[in-house]
Amino acid sequence: MTQEMVTQMRHDDGLGAIASSQPKHKTPFAKMWKNHKALYFMLIPAALLLIFLRIYPLWGIGIAFVDYKVVGGLAASKWVGLKHFVELFARPDTFQIIRNTVVISSGKIILGETVGLLFALLINEVKFKPYQKFAQVVTTIPNFLSWVVVGALMLNILGTTGIINDALKSLGLARVKFLTNSGIFPFTMIFSDVLKGMGWSALIYLAAMTQINPELVEAAAVDGAGRLQRIWHIILPGLLPTYIFMIALAFGYVLDAGMDQILVLYNPAVYSTGDILDTYVYRVGLVNFQYEIGTVVGLVKAVVGFGMVVLANWVSGKAAKISMF
Repeated sequence: MTQEMVTQMRHDDGLGAIASSQPKHKTPFAKMWKNHKALYFMLIPAALLLIFLRIYPLWGIGIAFVDYKVVGGLAASKWVGLKHFVELFARPDTFQIIRNTVVISSGKIILGETVGLLFALLINEVKFKPYQKFAQVVTTIPNFLSWVVVGALMLNILGTTGIINDALKSLGLARVKFLTNSGIFPFTMIFSDVLKGMGWSALIYLAAMTQINPELVEAAAVDGAGRLQRIWHIILPGLLPTYIFMIALAFGYVLDAGMDQILVLYNPAVYSTGDILDTYVYRVGLVNFQYEIGTVVGLVKAVVGFGMVVLANWVSGKAAKISMF
């Protein structure tokens, strides 16, 4: 290599370093609009929905701090500060409702993710592909059914004169009040929700299994590892980060215990264990016209929920090395 070539290479490297150190030129918005005009037009419906359904209703938060007058609106309502917050937490049933919400929601989250994981492992072990696909479809469909439909089925199955109680009576056993016994009702809500979403939850873990190196499983089989050993030592450790992330993410919404399900199936006999924050807002805020208390509950729930999402994201990042932001 000649001296001239070496000098030229050094010169080129210097120019490359200088070029790389220069700030990248930002594309003007007018040019981006011209190149992606169709995409921006597609964003308009979503932006309108965000503005009118999410941003504009934030004005209603002010109801929590006034004695709300329906006729005059917020402008004609007297400012009372934290009066309604104090009133809410002074009520004897407030902490009972919070407890019900956390118990039902936590049960749905933990049991739901665990059952989804186990069901995914079972589906993955089925070698007959047509049956595997059939099982996935059949167990996923209930997730897309409304709780109005599922609730009607549950009343026919779990009601006092339902199929299960008729079967128990024919066997000489006592009837079980699944929907009217306050001690049984929360477990009925948890198990029915888990069964409804089991197939959908399993899809996430089946997708996560595709990221596990199949050569590890094959090598373990060649070394004499049985099916359970391969699941325990290879597949489960590979799914554990996803499992932790899904539970942490779900606990960010621990105060959402499923209003549709509870509202369709509960009754005054089970208010002591079945009434949750969302149904309480519905009964107190809308049915009894106590708009201030309903707004306070919604605001407290939103603030706590935001904090739980941030905490869940941090826990997931530390434990599973996966985070949303």
